[in-house]
Amino acid sequence: MNQPLAYIHPDARIAEDVKIEPFSWIGADVEIGSGTWIGPNVTIMDGARIGKNCKIFPGAVISAIPQDLKYRGETTYCFIGDGTTVRESATINKGTAASGKTMVGKNCLLMAFTHVAHDCYVGDNVIMANAATLAGHITVEDWAILGGLAAVSQFTRIGAHVMISGGAMINKDIPPFVKTGTGYPVSYAGVNYIGLGRRGFSKERINAIQDVYRVIYSTGMNVSQAVQHIKANLPASEDVDLIIKFIEASRIGIMKNTVGE
Repeated sequence: MNQPLAYIHPDARIAEDVKIEPFSWIGADVEIGSGTWIGPNVTIMDGARIGKNCKIFPGAVISAIPQDLKYRGETTYCFIGDGTTVRESATINKGTAASGKTMVGKNCLLMAFTHVAHDCYVGDNVIMANAATLAGHITVEDWAILGGLAAVSQFTRIGAHVMISGGAMINKDIPPFVKTGTGYPVSYAGVNYIGLGRRGFSKERINAIQDVYRVIYSTGMNVSQAVQHIKANLPASEDVDLIIKFIEASRIGIMKNTVGE
């Protein structure tokens, strides 16, 4: 790890086999796990905790202070899980006193110019396409995909296995297993058939998920009525329970079926 053209603070805790390319800057309170590659011109600031076998591409900035005027210099962190790739010029800010950390899970792909703001939680196997942006305090659950230029408002939740269309403007919670349309406000565009099939969901399992969303989006019931109908009339399953719990936990409401609805 002898890198004469990179700056590595002597207090940084870096596994012996980490490869750091020239012109990168690594601060004191940084941990980097075995097998990780740090490309040229990467900036990794205090509070970064980067896992094993990650790839950080040129221009990325990891664990910079939050873009939040309430931040007062408190010690906070930015966690990146094993096997995650952060592409060119992506930025991941560390947390504020609200949660103390920003977290990106394992085996994620954050493409060029993506941004993860303070206090976000990004699950495992998440993909953020080019220039997708998360404001503060957002939760993105496992296997979600955000299309290029998608922008997500603060405190929003993105459910597991969701597919967000490119350019979407998200200001409501997006429940699990669905696709969004484009436009503003964002609208329901069906169940994520292709994504679920690729992840091994059977046709029967996908159809059962679709039955739930037919009740929510196609019967004219309000969301509370639809949830009660689902509980009373549809077979219980792990997927159904996940959808209901997600909806019942929503503080800002879920996306509507059609634009302007």
